[in-house]
Amino acid sequence: MPHIELTTYVRAFPETVFDACLDVDVHTESMGGSAEQAVGGVTTGRLKAGDAVTWEARHFGLPWRMTVQITDYRRPHGFTDEQISSPFSRWRHEHSFTPNPTDSSVTLMRDVIDFTAPMGPVGGLVASLILRPYLQRLIARRNAYLAATLARLPRPSHVDGAAKMHGDGGAQMGHKTA
Repeated sequence: MPHIELTTYVRAFPETVFDACLDVDVHTESMGGSAEQAVGGVTTGRLKAGDAVTWEARHFGLPWRMTVQITDYRRPHGFTDEQISSPFSRWRHEHSFTPNPTDSSVTLMRDVIDFTAPMGPVGGLVASLILRPYLQRLIARRNAYLAATLARLPRPSHVDGAAKMHGDGGAQMGHKTA
């Protein structure tokens, strides 16, 4: 079974990164290269425990459709999405968010993906040689988009256990403001 692990440093607190990763609109914006769209289940806003979303996209010039459900939800530490239906025989994506030990305003965002392609040994070969590298690049591009988007936002600072915003605090991640 192919396995992917990625760690991305994001200049935002874990709560902010967690929420951004569950935002359907931000996900759609980050996947513009594959024209990914939410077409079923929760199609806008933030996913929560038990929610499902159906994605349609184009990969390798072919239409793909995948429905996943949030099966584990531990705000702000992590969540897991698992396939309900997809071209894969199995898909499980764990997301975790940990403050950087040397700078608590930076989050270590970790993705762990396990998947199995259909078609037995032939599918396993395709998964190892083609799908795994492709998916690793796709998730890395999504993470880079997310990190860059969050880096542009006003950042809260923690003072006496409460969060205060620096800047106007009016920007919403991934959405254009007037």
